[in-house]
Amino acid sequence: MDHSLAATTPGANPHARPPLTGPRDPGDAWVEGVHGKFWGRFGAAGVLAYDPGKGVLLQHRALWSHNGGTWGLPGGALHQDEDAITGALREAHEEAAVPATDVSVLFTTVLDVGYWSYTTVVVQVIRPFDPVISDPESLELSWVPVPEVHGKELHPGFARSWPALRPRLLGLSSERVQ
Repeated sequence: MDHSLAATTPGANPHARPPLTGPRDPGDAWVEGVHGKFWGRFGAAGVLAYDPGKGVLLQHRALWSHNGGTWGLPGGALHQDEDAITGALREAHEEAAVPATDVSVLFTTVLDVGYWSYTTVVVQVIRPFDPVISDPESLELSWVPVPEVHGKELHPGFARSWPALRPRLLGLSSERVQ
């Protein structure tokens, strides 16, 4: 997403959403229905990156964002006709500089409420990298050891999905995840 850097400069209001400076994708919109309001006209997706030596990569969400101040996954709205894996990797690169060539997809999970869906793309890091805050949607990016994830103030959607994601990640290999 193309934003002004104003929100990342010292003294900027962390609660103010930065102005958009470029064209928006048609997928960047809210959808509403009986199950609530969700971001992403064509659905949304995010990356749960796992590095055996560091843990999982979490994003501390900007205060101006929906559920701002919580920890979640780099991700966002899918573009029209974009598959969830491609979209999740694109968003993770835009928000945290996650290099798609340095991760391997392990599995995906989907929350589908009928008129909207969110796909969590779980990847394993195959070449270590340092995440970089590359847009104003993050306050912080951090590798969090798996046992410490539940101690963070998690984004409500991620908090609901983590109890099911963790054992799947743990089940892949007891040597890979502590």
